[in-house]
Amino acid sequence: MGFVIFMFLVLFALIVSVGMLLFYREEMLQRISEAINPQPKQKSLLSAIQQTGISIGGVVEHFESVLPKSQADVSIFQQRLQRAGFRDESVVKVFYGAKVLIPIVLVVLVLATGLGGFSPFFYVLALGLGFVAPDIWLTRRISNRQSNIRRGLPDVLDLLVICVEAGLSLDQATARSATELSRAQPELSDELGIVVLEQRAGRPRGEAWKHMAERTDVDSVRNLTTMLIQAEQFGTSIGKTLRIHGDTLRTQRIQAVEEAAAKTTIKLLFPLVGCIFPSLFVVILGPAVISIIEQFKGLSH
Repeated sequence: MGFVIFMFLVLFALIVSVGMLLFYREEMLQRISEAINPQPKQKSLLSAIQQTGISIGGVVEHFESVLPKSQADVSIFQQRLQRAGFRDESVVKVFYGAKVLIPIVLVVLVLATGLGGFSPFFYVLALGLGFVAPDIWLTRRISNRQSNIRRGLPDVLDLLVICVEAGLSLDQATARSATELSRAQPELSDELGIVVLEQRAGRPRGEAWKHMAERTDVDSVRNLTTMLIQAEQFGTSIGKTLRIHGDTLRTQRIQAVEEAAAKTTIKLLFPLVGCIFPSLFVVILGPAVISIIEQFKGLSH
């Protein structure tokens, strides 16, 4: 069995290598020529890793034409990929290619390991799981990104308040916050950077923030956008509006933690009843039951 798995891995590596040679022959020849005749400027390790990822993604892209799809489905998946932080146009092709390639790989694994000989259900399971796996991964990626945005928004609002109260306009404060929070809050920094770029391109401030709310699909960002638009329309203080909204978000976060802590007692009930109580019954009542059975055996004799 181990030899079969090893041969499958070797065959899969050969297929990937042949595909890369077919679709990226010029790039391979260029790399070989650079290796034979090295230039003074050397590529860094990060650029090499990125180039390898692009090559693998390009190989996966060629499988996306196998899967039938409509323009509406492509638009929906493109919006979901944007919410996950992927904005490149080729990501949609890579996603659809993965939905075709992963089931094939799982079916070959089932065939190589011999599980298909026990039941044909393993082939159906491999196809279904491989087709759904990219959707599950994308959903989890969107959920994690939205959670990070939701948790980091109060800190961003604090920095915006400091910048606005220091004399900067809201547009300048947004640009400065996007730069300063690039490491602490990369998701929000990315979204704020897009807002800044849209405003520099001539888009009104309200529309730029609305697009951010649509991209993230987070309720707190939608509420912030509504408050900023109302503050701009009615002429109220931007700094006070941001401070109040930041305090509200912190209060909501504390209430969410308290709610999660209150739910733990109910959630612990099922493992207690299903796992711990039977063990306790066996330990406590087991000796008594054994002694009772022995007493009855003595009475019968």
